Amino acid sequence: MDTGKKWPVTLATGFYVGLIPKGPGTFGTLWGIPLAWIMWQVWQWQWLAAAVLAAAFIAVSVPIADKAAKAMGAKDPGAIVIDEIAGYMVTLFAVPFSFKAAVAGFILFRIFDIFKPPPVSTLDKNLSGGLGIVADDLAAGVYAHILLRIFLHYF
Repeated sequence: MDTGKKWPVTLATGFYVGLIPKGPGTFGTLWGIPLAWIMWQVWQWQWLAAAVLAAAFIAVSVPIADKAAKAMGAKDPGAIVIDEIAGYMVTLFAVPFSFKAAVAGFILFRIFDIFKPPPVSTLDKNLSGGLGIVADDLAAGVYAHILLRIFLHYF
């Protein structure tokens, strides 16, 4: 693989964590935990900067996922985990970071990402390229975020 194709694959697979044979999406989502912690630290300092950080990550994840999928010769390879990282960042966006929030958000996000309730499944089926790879995980992140807020409020 030439250098022009290698860097998107390296980033999209979470520095090759996505190549773990069992549960690559789950292992890839783990990369989101330190990013969510950083996002929360920035949020406490300046909420707009945290929003820009999250939006920038999501914005670059789309072309990176697209280039990696093309380099890997598949529509949505399971090894691409940058979408899970972006979705987990949505899950924990502006949520006070704690062990409980990180774990509950992780579990909720993985449930929505795996089972893909509508419209997550619709996005997954109808969009293509990098946007198709990332969009369903962002939608799963929104669902997980809403339930996480409810969970943290009551528990």
